[in-house]
Order: sequence, then C-alpha cells, then structure tokens
Amino acid sequence: MTATVIDGKAFAARVRAQVAAHVARLRDEHGLVPGLAVVLVGEDPASQVYVRNKGTQTVEAGMQSFEHKLPADTSEADLLALIAELNADPAVHGILVQLPLPKHLDSDLAINAIDPAKDVDGFHISNVGLLGTGQKAMVPCTPLGCLMLLRDHHGSLAGLNAVVVGRSNIVGKPMAQLLLGDSCTVTIAHSRTKDLGAVCRGADILVAAVGRAEMITGDMVRPGATVIDVGINRVERNGKLRLVGDVDYASAAAVAGAITPVPGGVGPMTIACLLANTLTACCRAKGLPEPDGLTA
Repeated sequence: MTATVIDGKAFAARVRAQVAAHVARLRDEHGLVPGLAVVLVGEDPASQVYVRNKGTQTVEAGMQSFEHKLPADTSEADLLALIAELNADPAVHGILVQLPLPKHLDSDLAINAIDPAKDVDGFHISNVGLLGTGQKAMVPCTPLGCLMLLRDHHGSLAGLNAVVVGRSNIVGKPMAQLLLGDSCTVTIAHSRTKDLGAVCRGADILVAAVGRAEMITGDMVRPGATVIDVGINRVERNGKLRLVGDVDYASAAAVAGAITPVPGGVGPMTIACLLANTLTACCRAKGLPEPDGLTA
C-alpha cells in the first residue's frame, strides 16, 4: 500500500483564496476591512520569519496588517498597555502575541489580556473553555487546519476512532476537542502511555503532535489509517539540517491510507487558518454571516 499524500500546501492556498474572496466582498458591500495585529517582543529569529510571513499573507488576502515589534527588555506593563490599546482599536479584529516571549514576561498573563473575541490564536482561557464545552469559540489555528484537512479527505468523521499523540494546550488538547465535536471516538496518548504502539494501531485517524522527531513508526500505524503529522523537528542528516515530522514518513506511508508530509502538510495550514480566524472574528464583531467552511 502506498498512502495518498494530503497536500496541505495546496489546500492552504485554497483557504487563503477563499478568505481573500470573502474579504473583497466585505470591503465592497460593507466598506469593512479585517485587521490583524501581531505583537513580537525580542529578536527570536524563527519568530521574526514567522511574523514576516504572517504579515505578507495578511496583506495578500486584502486585510490590514499591524505589526508591533518591541525590544526584548519590554516591561510587562508596557506589553499589557499595548494589548489594551489593540483591544480598543476598532480597526483591529484579531490580535496575536507571538510566542515564545522573553523569560521575564508571563505568557499566560499576556494571552489572557487579549479580548477573547480578538484572540485569533484561540489560546485565551475563555476560548479554551468555550471549545471544551462545545460552544462557539476562536479555535487554535493548527488544530483547526488539521480538522479541515481531515474533513476534506474523509467527508464525515462521525464514528471514526481518533488517537491524538500529544497533550499540549496548543495542539493536542484542542485537537481532541475538535475531533469529539465531529463525533469521533477520541483517545489522547502521550510519551507515558503504556503500549503506545497498540493504542496507535487502534486509530482510523492518527494525529502526531508530540514534538519528537520520527517517534511514530510504520509498525504503530493501522493499515489504511489517516496520519496527520503536526511535528516540525530539525535534525542533522549527512551534515545537513533537515525538517522531519513526529512520524517516520517512509515507514508510515507504506502502511497508511493517507498521510501529511513534512514540510508541506499541516504547516502551511496554520497561517491560512490564522487568516480565516481573523475574518471570522471580523464577521462576528459586526454581526455578519461567517464564511462557510472556515470554522469548526
């Protein structure tokens, strides 16, 4: 068996095009332009690249991009004051504080200072609670992207057995909630799960979000299962750094029915869903219909 490759890069391009089309309608019919504000504190190179990509794609989708770059020694009071300004700014519909923050800043305090309606990362405790109780919430971007890929591939997910390997607040836990919302039978596994391989082999849908390079191998995959690899790990091979996922792609692809590659799978969906969440936040703020297919 050779697995079908789930092309996240191509799917993300379609999501961005759908967002751009809806943004154009908002502008033409309502004179409304969604705005995304990104706050970057410090000089972390990976964060700088990520913020730059977010800004570029925001503008390409027809939205306003507001970038706030603060020095690494920014005080907690100054960061919270900026967030309060953005909360009150009617041109800003989505706010994202880029993580990680410098060690002297409290990430939870900063995230929970964001207006939950503008929390397009879906990390605010109010959105976590709303998602966990099945209510309308802003949903974390990476799990939302995974859900979109799964819905596109399977259609209905009802009744499927899903195993999520990883219990982070950013991916693992919200991913499990989203799958429950689509009527899957869900198991959360992790590094201390007894006989992890046996648990994984029971999955129709296997989501790897554990943060360990190539931890999930082909003998842990049920034949025909769909494998969603959230991991992005840099490893050295033959003197060169390369990106690999949490799944050993070659062995898993020989068994699975479908699989996301790394790179080019889940990764491109994260920014696409950030744009979708910003659009959704704008529509909700103005009492307008939400875009079809871009929410959980």
